[in-house]
Amino acid sequence: MDSLLSATYLLAVLIALPALALLLSIANKRAPTKPSHRGTPPPPGQFGWPLLGETLELLRGGREGRPGSFLDERVNKHGPHVFATSLFGEPTAVLCGTAGNKFLFGSEGRKVKVSWPSSVAKLLGSCLITLAGEEGKVMRRMLTSAFNQEALARFAKIMDEVTRNHIKANWEGKEEVLVYPTIKRYTFELTCQLFLSIGDPQEIADLARPFTAFLEGSISVPLDLPGTRFHGAKRAARSIRKMLREIIQQRRAALEKEAASPAQDLLSHLMVATDESGRFLTETEIINNLLLFLVAGHETSTCAVTMAIKFLGELPHIYEKVLAEQREIAMQKKSAGEGLTREDVQKMRDTWSVVLEVMRLAPPALGGFRVAMEDLTFCGYTIPKGWKLMWSVLTTNNDPAIFPSPKLFDMARFTGITSPAPCAFVPFGGGPRMCLGKDYAQIQILIFLHHLVNNFRWTNAIPEEKVKFDPLPIPSRGLPIHIRPH
Repeated sequence: MDSLLSATYLLAVLIALPALALLLSIANKRAPTKPSHRGTPPPPGQFGWPLLGETLELLRGGREGRPGSFLDERVNKHGPHVFATSLFGEPTAVLCGTAGNKFLFGSEGRKVKVSWPSSVAKLLGSCLITLAGEEGKVMRRMLTSAFNQEALARFAKIMDEVTRNHIKANWEGKEEVLVYPTIKRYTFELTCQLFLSIGDPQEIADLARPFTAFLEGSISVPLDLPGTRFHGAKRAARSIRKMLREIIQQRRAALEKEAASPAQDLLSHLMVATDESGRFLTETEIINNLLLFLVAGHETSTCAVTMAIKFLGELPHIYEKVLAEQREIAMQKKSAGEGLTREDVQKMRDTWSVVLEVMRLAPPALGGFRVAMEDLTFCGYTIPKGWKLMWSVLTTNNDPAIFPSPKLFDMARFTGITSPAPCAFVPFGGGPRMCLGKDYAQIQILIFLHHLVNNFRWTNAIPEEKVKFDPLPIPSRGLPIHIRPH
C-alpha cells in the first residue's frame, strides 16, 4: 500500500512539472505601474514568482539571520516610503517608517482592517487577532478584563513563585545552561499555569509538543502538501485543539460543581464572559483564542528573555546596571522570601530600558498586516482596494534618523528623556489593535530577569552567536552560557 501511494505521489509531481515550469517562466513579473483612476500610480516594486510572489525571499533573509535584508534592498531601490510586492499569494504594499505606522494605526476600522496572511487565518480561525470591524471590537472588549489591573497583580504573584521554582530546579548547581530551550519550557509552564491552571509536568509536556510545528508553519506559504511547514502546522493545530477541547470539558464540569472559580484564569474567563447582548463564546471561539494566547504568551516572551540574556552576557557594563537596580529592589523587601509585586516591577525602569533596546535590535515580532478597505493614497501612490498592507518594526528600528548608530546597543534611547517619538518604536503594535498582553509580557520578562541577575553571572559560550528569525529571533545554537552564582 505504501509503495502504491509513493508511486501515485511521484506521478502527480511529474505531471505537475510542466505547469510549474510554465509558472516559473513568467517569474519576476513587475507590479503594475499604470496610473489608477485617481491619476496616481500604484507603488513601485515587483510581484516576483507566480503564486509564491517574493515570500521565499522574505523568509530566507530571516532564516539566514538577515531579517532586514528584504526591506533594505527594496527601500534602496524603490524609495523610503512604500513599495509593492507579493507575499503569501497576495499583492502587498509595504508601508515604511514612522509615516507608514501612523497611517496604518490611525486608519484602523475606517480605511484599513486587520488581515493576516491566509496561513495565520486558516490555522487560528476566528479569534482576537483575525476578527475585524465590530466583531473584532466586541471580542477585544470581552478579553480586555482578563488582563486588567487586578488580574496583572495576581499574575505577578504566580510568576514570582514559578520563576523561583524554575531557577532552583534548572539553574542552581549548573555550570552551563542551554538558554533558549530552558526558557521556552519555563514560559510555557508559566503560561499553562496562568491561562489553564495546569501544573502537571506531563500534561504540560504533552500540550507543548505540537507548538513548535504550529509556530513554524504559522507564517508560511499556505501549501497543504505533505512535507510543507503549513501541512505540519495544520496537523499540530488539530492535535492542540483536541487537547484543549478535553480541558474545556473538564473545566465546564468543574464550574458546574463549583470546584473551579469563574475568575481563576483565562480559560474560566473565556467560558463565562459575555458580550453586550449576553452571548457567550462558542467552544470553537474559546479554543481559537486559547490557542492564540498560548502561542503569544510564551513564544514572544521566550525570545525576548533569551535575547536579553544574550546581550547581558555580551555587555558586562549593561549587566552591572541591571544588577544594581535589581539588588536595590531586593533589598527593599522585608525578607528574602517575600515575593515581587506589580509595584516592584514598575520600579525596574533601567531594566525595562535594556529590554526595550533588546527588542529594538532583535524584535520578537517583526510587524503585522492590514487590508485596504478602499483605494488609498499614501506618499503620492494609490494602493488599490483589497491589497494587503504590511508594516514592519525594522523600518524604524534600524533608521539612523530615529536611532543614531542603530547597530549599537544603547539603553539610554529609552530612559524617558530621549524616548522615541510616537510610532517610531512599536514592538507591541499601535492604535486600536495594540497588543492586549503588553503589560503581561513586561511583568513576565522583568520578574524573570530580577531573579536571574540576583542569583548569577554568566558568559556566553559562543561569542556573537548568530541569530536567525524563523519567524521569531532564535540563537542558532540555543545560546549556551557558562553560569556562576554570586
